[in-house]
Amino acid sequence: MTAPDAALAEELPLHLPEYLARQRWFAAKGRPVSAVSVAAVTPLVEGSELLLDLCLLRVEFADSPEPDHYQLLLGRRTVPATELEHATIGAVGGHVAYDAMWDPEATRWLLDAIRESRVCGDVRFVPEPGAELPVGMPGRILGVEQSNTSVAYGDKSILKLFRRIAPGLNPDLELHRALRRVGSEQVAGLQGAVEGMLDGQPATLGMLQDFAGNSAEGWAMALASVRDLFAEADLYASEVGGDFAGEAHRLGQTVAVLHSELAEALGTGSRDGAELGTALAARLSVAAAQVPELGEHVAGVRAVYESLSGTIPTQRVHGDLHLGQTLRTPYGWLILDFEGEPSATLAERVQPDSPLRDVAGMLRSFDYAAYHQVARQGASEGEEHQLHQRAEEWATRNRTAFCDGYAVGAGADPREQQTVLKAFELDKAVYEVVYETRSRPTWAPIPLGSIARLVGDSAPSAAR
Repeated sequence: MTAPDAALAEELPLHLPEYLARQRWFAAKGRPVSAVSVAAVTPLVEGSELLLDLCLLRVEFADSPEPDHYQLLLGRRTVPATELEHATIGAVGGHVAYDAMWDPEATRWLLDAIRESRVCGDVRFVPEPGAELPVGMPGRILGVEQSNTSVAYGDKSILKLFRRIAPGLNPDLELHRALRRVGSEQVAGLQGAVEGMLDGQPATLGMLQDFAGNSAEGWAMALASVRDLFAEADLYASEVGGDFAGEAHRLGQTVAVLHSELAEALGTGSRDGAELGTALAARLSVAAAQVPELGEHVAGVRAVYESLSGTIPTQRVHGDLHLGQTLRTPYGWLILDFEGEPSATLAERVQPDSPLRDVAGMLRSFDYAAYHQVARQGASEGEEHQLHQRAEEWATRNRTAFCDGYAVGAGADPREQQTVLKAFELDKAVYEVVYETRSRPTWAPIPLGSIARLVGDSAPSAAR
């Protein structure tokens, strides 16, 4: 990437604070931003009605000397189409600047660039060997933006543009390449990547994969199952038409097979249990200082961490596994998004870890699916108590089914390592409390209740 021209360097930053604050993928909401600038630019399309640049934004903070970097595919037109109004950033250099991931012409250019192995400055568009990519097809943006932005090309390909950029190979791309080498069927096939540079080191900008057509997200399926249970007050979860336990069992098997493939591709290791407990306790101390509501549970959580001992097997894992990272296709489950925990550094996210961290993440997700629905019902106090009981029934049934399936796929039951599994569940729930307190305060009781249950501070139904 090169230094930005005068218009981008001087005019674009004027619009960026307000623009970034509106973006779901901007991870620094709530932090004191002291400056936003354009660190570097790679021109992609020049001399036409569409000006297209890959921009690297530098975001500085008053509470830290370390900046964050975010990627923006910037389009500029004299008169953008009306359907791009919602993506508008502001006036820059006599043009209207906007997020070009919403522009079909721009996303068509990206797909063609990967297929043709184009190089623009130090940005390389790299197809995977043997991958068959669509020709001349515009992209359509998918769903609500999360930490990244994705566009689909018909029913063949999906391109994910990473928004927050760090030096080094993104683990999402790294692990998909490793799984491709061992012929994994638990992930969508990798088709290509966009690679660049940051601070003199290689950086991953995007990746292209097979599009999983006719699929449903695991989170949406789980919520539908909970709604079905709540609508049938006189039936058990096993009797409701939308019972999810069979899918939870199959999903557990899929995750177990994925773990075995990651171990085959990238090897295994180990970690001292006491050292892990010390690290988790340090994270707990930081979280408790930020969220006073954790205070009453700290002693119980710390006791679980202090009970860790012995040697814990490790390998590369997903690192941020939950129902929203899964897709049910007509052929089975697929696992998505291997970037790892969003708040962790890249160095932390690529470290080997226990597969039980992923298992714990899924168990937490079943709790979320059940109790999120309770909060949405808007029931009276008496009705809410009954809903809590129903939610407990659903969560327990599906947590059990997932672990049963994992045991089948792995040949070992994760519940046999109860202390380690509980420690990872607690670590995830503590992280959730901090996140929810900052972003969605009404959801904070869900992880707080789970912590109370896990450390035995109260009965399960009351804890929630």
